[in-house]
Amino acid sequence: MSGEKSTVKHAKKHNLKSVAELLGVSVATVSNAFNRPDQLSHDLRRKILEQCSTIGYSGPNAAARSLRTGKSGIIAVLLSDTLEYSVSDPVANQFVKGVAETLQQQGRDLLLLSGKHNHRSSSAEAVPDGFILYGSPNNPEQLERIFRQQKPMITVDCNIAGLPSVNINNLSTAQLSAEHALKRMPGKIAVLGLRLIESDRVCRIQPHELYGTEQSVSRRRLEGYLAAAKANGRELPAEAIWQIPVNQHDLAMMAAREALQQAERPKVLLCMSDVIALAAMMVARELSIRIPEDLVVVGFDGIDEGERSVPSLTTIHQYSAEKGRVAASRLLAGDLSGDTELACDLVVRGSC
Repeated sequence: MSGEKSTVKHAKKHNLKSVAELLGVSVATVSNAFNRPDQLSHDLRRKILEQCSTIGYSGPNAAARSLRTGKSGIIAVLLSDTLEYSVSDPVANQFVKGVAETLQQQGRDLLLLSGKHNHRSSSAEAVPDGFILYGSPNNPEQLERIFRQQKPMITVDCNIAGLPSVNINNLSTAQLSAEHALKRMPGKIAVLGLRLIESDRVCRIQPHELYGTEQSVSRRRLEGYLAAAKANGRELPAEAIWQIPVNQHDLAMMAAREALQQAERPKVLLCMSDVIALAAMMVARELSIRIPEDLVVVGFDGIDEGERSVPSLTTIHQYSAEKGRVAASRLLAGDLSGDTELACDLVVRGSC
């Protein structure tokens, strides 16, 4: 009723010390029950958690623990692309999955940060205990802010002076796939490239616009294709190389239509991702181009869709989830010197 004072009493908010006193055990024992279960017997841990649940205590305060220890238990993956793209792209998705598996096994949490169009300082950048830089960073200001924290870092699919890395040999593996294709089909070559120049358009490249090999794994793949063409006495001029700004199906189809509707149609199509290759094969079907009789196609990545396509896709299979596991394991172990180069496989299927 109006004017009456509430008689509801709020339960006392427990902390780690008060819970330990109430249960008659040490602070360390309560803490271990929540954070280090391997330190207690199964029965003791279950008993403590049940008692904590009864009194309404859900565990040590994470923020307070972070302030006390200087550790958050969080590892960040700094993505070179947007969050939306990275969780939908099959290769980035598998990489993040590999990182997450390793962090989960070691009781750590994962934070995804986007380096795309992020020019403002974010409080989230100060949270992680370490960083995995995935892809060439495109925000120098953000990277400088992270460097100033002097936290452990490792790079993947890029190289930054002074930092350890986990990579594949993009040049030699691309050369291997191109040589396989060139030996099976004479005639004109075309390349459907990915992020070869600083442009958001689907277009043919100009050599002076190309990223350097130290900046771009795609540029390294292009060097592999060029080396294969040279070794086989075949021409691969700049006008036969397309830039696709983002690894997306619709943009790849746009580039493939341009390439496959030239007066002198290519006979060999070298694609810098499986997403691009599968889109090109769809365009070829629309144009009644037979694969592999009239056109051979090779991809790069080894995504599951390539195996299920008709014809199935010849590709370089890189182990993206393993790349994530290795990067996370090295970071957590403090193995922060030198570079790791992972193996890839040429998987020969029906498209070539």
